[in-house]
Amino acid sequence: MVAAASVVVAVGTVTGMVSALDDGRPSDDAKPLVTRSPSLRPLPAVPTPPPTSASPSPSKSVSPKPSPKPSASRSKQETVAAPALLYRHPDSQVLDWVKAHPGDARRDVIESRIADRPAAVWFADFTPSTITARVRAVTSAAAAQGRVPVVVPYAIPQRDCGGASEGGAPDLAAYDGWIDSFAAGLGSGEVIVVLEPDSIAQSDCLTEGEQADRFASLARAGRVFKAANPRARVYYDAGHSDWNPAAKQASLLDQAGAASPASSDGIFTNVSNFHRTSDEIAYARQVLSALGGPASLGAVIDTSRNGNGAPADGQWCDPAGRKIGEAPTLNTGAARIDAYLWVKLPGESDGCKGTPGTFSAEYAYELAR
Repeated sequence: MVAAASVVVAVGTVTGMVSALDDGRPSDDAKPLVTRSPSLRPLPAVPTPPPTSASPSPSKSVSPKPSPKPSASRSKQETVAAPALLYRHPDSQVLDWVKAHPGDARRDVIESRIADRPAAVWFADFTPSTITARVRAVTSAAAAQGRVPVVVPYAIPQRDCGGASEGGAPDLAAYDGWIDSFAAGLGSGEVIVVLEPDSIAQSDCLTEGEQADRFASLARAGRVFKAANPRARVYYDAGHSDWNPAAKQASLLDQAGAASPASSDGIFTNVSNFHRTSDEIAYARQVLSALGGPASLGAVIDTSRNGNGAPADGQWCDPAGRKIGEAPTLNTGAARIDAYLWVKLPGESDGCKGTPGTFSAEYAYELAR
């Protein structure tokens, strides 16, 4: 692969998020398992801007707003709907570590600032026979709590351009069938779909024809998801602010159906990367402006490890001096920014603080303290 165009890490490195992979069990036993998922490699170093006076820091989940008191002229009390809250899946390595280390001095910080946060659930394997049940296990559990899950389909053919996170479906026909089965598990509640990280930003390894075919499948995937569940919110890969220029990325996104409300609710940026929220907001808005489409299109940003921005020296493997960013929320207060999400769970190693994909209490504590 071309390093300057890739964000997927070296062999075995994984993102720090919950992953629901098939373990060969029958489809009626669909509890998602925590296994390794793809993690993302940054691009060549670009000097990091100096910290702002108020760098991003975690905040607690949004609480329901109280209903306003009726004015004297009103005969009936009006209510304000509580904002939606994101779902935290109960299977993750950080939760396992918290349970297993009740006396560890780092436990309270890791539990309160990382383990208690909602994070994305990845589906990174091609297992058509069980994917519906495993997706449904997540979405139904979230619906039972009245919360919004974040799911990540990650099985596009030629994934990672044959690099460290290679894999996925054998061909696009098989992928389309897998997407149909995935959609059947989305249920009827609100769900956020982060569709195939790197699939658009990192597509220049494909021939022109292969690229067009991939984009057609991605556009189809969005339509299938939204037809299966009209409350599904589907976001397409926009890389991050230090990758493709906004105009180029918008052109690619448009070819993949990201400008059409029949398939898309907008774009996502910064998955498993470190770029500052302010930079990602500016970039996402530039991409959306160049993309066109309805004004309802928005963006979601991975803020899991971007509290101090990207390292100036270009270090990508568990770099020191990083910290967690804004807590996951659907109430950003920023125009056209629909959510801050933790698509990567902080604390799972890129491969330097521990075996790739495994939880490192040392790194988690460094990020969270």
